[in-house]
Amino acid sequence: MAPLLQVENLRIELTTRDGVAPVIDDLSFSLNAGETISFVGESGCGKSMTALGIMGLLPEKIGHIASGTINFDGEDLTKASDVRLREIRGNDISMIFQEPMTSLNPVYTIGEQIAEVLRRHQGLGKRAAHDKAIDLLDAVRIPNPKARVSDYPHQMSGGQRQRVMIAIALACEPKILIADEPTTALDVTVQAQIFDLLRDLGEKMGTAIILITHDMGAVAEMAERLIVMYAGRKAEEGPVEQVIDHPRHPYTKGLISCVPHLMGTLTAERPTLTEVRGIVPSIRQFGRDACLFASRCDLVSDKCLEGRPHEIGFENDQHSACWHAEDV
Repeated sequence: MAPLLQVENLRIELTTRDGVAPVIDDLSFSLNAGETISFVGESGCGKSMTALGIMGLLPEKIGHIASGTINFDGEDLTKASDVRLREIRGNDISMIFQEPMTSLNPVYTIGEQIAEVLRRHQGLGKRAAHDKAIDLLDAVRIPNPKARVSDYPHQMSGGQRQRVMIAIALACEPKILIADEPTTALDVTVQAQIFDLLRDLGEKMGTAIILITHDMGAVAEMAERLIVMYAGRKAEEGPVEQVIDHPRHPYTKGLISCVPHLMGTLTAERPTLTEVRGIVPSIRQFGRDACLFASRCDLVSDKCLEGRPHEIGFENDQHSACWHAEDV
């Protein structure tokens, strides 16, 4: 069976004051129906830009897809018109953005904002859309949905606003849901509730999920495959357990080592938390024909500085773009 989403050799460029830079450089991956994959990596590595490219929401005038294809259900979205993309967004592919307070309109009630999606994409009347909005609020576990449907965003907590965003994203039962760090600024209890909600709704609706997060615990719990991004490139990909237990890229190993563990006791000294030394290279260096992680890597060699590493395959469908993948 063909993948629901097939991204091949995607290159997204941004025009900056210093010239044109490839913020996504030759990225390829696939997503099957009902599958959950996760993108991880430091801020600025290209996770959100990949999502915006799929949605057709790149920054106007400065961002564009330079090459590659985004094949969704047999249709290349890179060639789709703006009208066609508006038909797909919110209906077939939906996205939960990082900050719900800036994503929700403060002058409309949450019920009106949910109903707008239903009227636009499903042609429901005003009353039917209102009733469906109440059902969706109940589905995302908003207490007393009949009363809260008339609330404005500022009357809800951060966790409740994020649930409203999930309700909007899932209103038309999309084939793909992109969750871009959906628990940013939420406390750990609410984070766990949001991830549980996403997983349950995804299973009920058969929706494929692309999860963008820094939370390796959420990745291990929710995703089936993991894609590690670095400086606009895919560093590693594979089944979640395989990548976490046996990372094949120094950057992946560093990210996993950065996760704190509650080890030791009140009297015993806990191990020192490790870190990935250095910083992500400037966007001016993106696209260079070399390993962009070389300046931060303990395994660096002349080969790393002279050419871009090719993707190497391992068992269990794990792949790593590292000259020294065998030594990690």
